Amino acid sequence: MQDSSIWTERYRPKTFNEVIGQDSIVARISSFVKQQNLPHILFSGPAGVGKTTISLVIAKELFKDTWQQNFLELNASDERGIDVVRNTIKNFARTKSIGDVPFKIIYLDECDSLTREAQQALRRTMENYTSSCRFILSCNYSSKIIDPIQSRCAIFRFKPLEKEKITEIIKNIEKKEKLKIDSKAIDAIYEISEGDARKTENILQSCASVNNNITNSLVYEIASAAQPKELKQVLELAVNKDFTNARSQLLDVMLKHGLSGLDIIKQIQKEIWNLNLEDNKKLKLVEKCGEIEFRMVEGSDEFLQLEALLASFI
Repeated sequence: MQDSSIWTERYRPKTFNEVIGQDSIVARISSFVKQQNLPHILFSGPAGVGKTTISLVIAKELFKDTWQQNFLELNASDERGIDVVRNTIKNFARTKSIGDVPFKIIYLDECDSLTREAQQALRRTMENYTSSCRFILSCNYSSKIIDPIQSRCAIFRFKPLEKEKITEIIKNIEKKEKLKIDSKAIDAIYEISEGDARKTENILQSCASVNNNITNSLVYEIASAAQPKELKQVLELAVNKDFTNARSQLLDVMLKHGLSGLDIIKQIQKEIWNLNLEDNKKLKLVEKCGEIEFRMVEGSDEFLQLEALLASFI
């Protein structure tokens, strides 16, 4: 790797044409931008799928060179109190925009972290300053946003990127950074990132700092994830009633990759579908995984619960 700058910023799209995997959303948003008539917007969806990127592109396309003076970005997970809404947001919203566009933009990231009191204050601010300011709210779970705010916004729901789109991102970085990435490594990156472009780029940069020739074993090693074949062996031992070896091998996998119980239970759940079992038995095992994960979240001993899961396989 020639340069240590963060790839998530280096490869962030600068225009609507460069945004990958959210075509229908980009088409609707770009029509608003062309008319310079933007409603309040609520972006909802998982991490790393383009919510912040599209917000920045909107500001750059609308305001051109003055976008930084007309765009305020706040992260609600850091600043989530009512004072931020009453002071920082109101002070920015009440001033006139610079340039031809008649409004400014306030981008509130992770707004599902705002307290309900702050959301109530925000709802009045959105109403009072509509003539001079537009809000773009971004969240992972729209159900955590109060209904009065949702009703004031045009809602856009983002989806995880499909495999072909993640592959397109990987191929672009491979070409520009002069890397060699085999097809199995691409499958592994997609499996681990689960459609998250930011995670994909971070994994690639971490791998490239070790070796320009990226293989699937390097990807799993860098991402601290167990290879599917390792977990499949553990589950097959359990299904064949070899509890002692299954338990021992599972502990080895956890220690080797430094995995927590919650990390490994999610990978186990995926591997259940690759076992040579009847479908109704797979369903029971998936149900058991859900129960075990709930117990872990509630504070139960992780390895004890994983032993109980292996016992249920047997």
